Amino acid sequence: MGIQFDRRRALDLWRGVTVASVRGEQPDLTSRQVAILLTVYLDAGPHTVKGLAAQMGIGKPAVTRALDTLSAHGLIRRGRDPRDARNVNVQRTVKGSVWLAEFGDAILGRAQDLVPGQAARH
Repeated sequence: MGIQFDRRRALDLWRGVTVASVRGEQPDLTSRQVAILLTVYLDAGPHTVKGLAAQMGIGKPAVTRALDTLSAHGLIRRGRDPRDARNVNVQRTVKGSVWLAEFGDAILGRAQDLVPGQAARH
């Protein structure tokens, strides 16, 4: 049995998760930063600035700025590619894994709150 959403419920879900994320103790990330973070954690690597830019259809400077912020928060780590020192690999961190787990739990909790008769499991 899946959760059924119409547009309004989907937007309410996103709003609830977004509001919770800006109220919390965790870093307040932009949509671009979250998209890059999700890509690094959900897609198999290795990930490079060039590869992320191509995959997301945005410029390398935009990816670099997002990675600067994510790195400053400890959510990702950058290191030189041992095979080609001109390339920078983007790597996962424990802190980033925890941030995404909590974000995923917030999405699940909010989705359950929107379904009549479902008790929220946070």
